[in-house]
Amino acid sequence: MSTTPSDAGPPRGATAGAGALFLDAEALYRELLRGVQSLRQPETRLVGITSGGAWLAERLQRDLGLAGAPGVISSAMHRDDFAQRGLAGGVQQTQLPFDVNDAEILLLDDVLYTGRTIRAVLNELFDYGRPAGVKLAVLVDRGGRELPVQADFAAARVALPASQSLALARSDAGAFSFHVEGH
Repeated sequence: MSTTPSDAGPPRGATAGAGALFLDAEALYRELLRGVQSLRQPETRLVGITSGGAWLAERLQRDLGLAGAPGVISSAMHRDDFAQRGLAGGVQQTQLPFDVNDAEILLLDDVLYTGRTIRAVLNELFDYGRPAGVKLAVLVDRGGRELPVQADFAAARVALPASQSLALARSDAGAFSFHVEGH
């Protein structure tokens, strides 16, 4: 696992300079691929959280040579701020092309922050059945947890002020990049 103590400089795939943070999303993806290979069992099913996690699951499914399609899961219906946010237009809904009961699930997401999305996704997942086990792998763990949620694998750990967010983007060719956005 790529964990970097806060006093050791930026994590692999990240550079910091002049107060700016640059994350090489492709380098982090390669690290995530290695981590997923170590977490996977032969019967593990990949499930990506919309939208960045779904992009990751799709590419991992292909790069690992796995048959079929990965699952996609949405947190929209179980969010604790649903009354304020509602359903965003164009959000991909949950699609799990396998029986969740007794399945080994590997959830994938781009950025782990407060843990609230993961809580909502677990509620959604259990609406479909009772998996044998669930693990979580993320590209970036940015700390700031509000719930007791921890990734089994994080390609990088970074600290960002609460006023900033990290957004994963995907080019038409399928390459990943990160953008730091201010609120």
